[in-house]
Amino acid sequence: MQITNTVLMIRPVNFRMNEQTAVNNYFQEDIDIKNQEINSRAQAEFDAFVLVLREKGVNVIVVEDNDKVDTPDAVFPNNWISFHDDGTVGLYPLFAENRRKERREDVLDILEEKGFVIHNVMDYTSAEDEGYFLESTGSVILDRVNKKAYCALSVRADEDLFIEFCEDFEYTPVIFTAFQSVGGGRKPIYHTNVMMCLAESFAVICLDSIDDKKEKKNVVSHLKQDGKEIITITEAQMHQFAGNMIQVLGMGDRRFLVMSTAAFNSLRPEQITAIEKHCGIVHSSLETIETCGGGSARCMMAEVFLPKK
Repeated sequence: MQITNTVLMIRPVNFRMNEQTAVNNYFQEDIDIKNQEINSRAQAEFDAFVLVLREKGVNVIVVEDNDKVDTPDAVFPNNWISFHDDGTVGLYPLFAENRRKERREDVLDILEEKGFVIHNVMDYTSAEDEGYFLESTGSVILDRVNKKAYCALSVRADEDLFIEFCEDFEYTPVIFTAFQSVGGGRKPIYHTNVMMCLAESFAVICLDSIDDKKEKKNVVSHLKQDGKEIITITEAQMHQFAGNMIQVLGMGDRRFLVMSTAAFNSLRPEQITAIEKHCGIVHSSLETIETCGGGSARCMMAEVFLPKK
């Protein structure tokens, strides 16, 4: 299965712009309001988003963030954990020190209480001690059916660690570097999942961000080989988080592509038509979370593929 109807989401309690991630996340911006107000706006966006998903029949498991710990980015659990259909859980090394506090064992207990089966935990977090990072499904886009993993290398996506992950989980690595224009230069994009979304029968991707022609050709060739329709987005659309989408299953196994309202509004009519040939579209406003957090709808959802008892 490439998509699931169950997602884990962490409701923020201390959300704000994280100064430790802003050094290489060029999507983040500061806004001139108090952190308390930023957090309450983020909570309102989060709650509305969960409601929209549940109305479509998506099974959303909401866990409240721990208010005793300073975790401004806890709303993005897809960077520290991944769930797999053989009962394996992956735990990942995070670039920002204050993000490492987001990893919580009780999340696994909550899932087990809900009847999910965990057989094995693959823990890569010791790589943090050596200064190597791989931020789960933020850094790695999984084609679970064709057993391919796409990764745009960056400070948060180490090549050797990615290859180790692919060997452990038996995925074929597809490696490239994706860039964005920052202050007149080209800087690596911090996470693969802001420039690329892989659905069952299509991919939404910012090919303009892959500067190396050979790498671009290789990515396109893999997608075509696996029968994916390629829907390209521009770099400007990527900055509206049009690459940060995720396909999920709703009621009656209906397929939906989930994105933010900013992402949806950036799409041209022909891009919307191309997506709607494959599935419905669901969007919700995530303005505060996107502006201060530099992440969007995809980052907020950790897909649960674990088997059930």
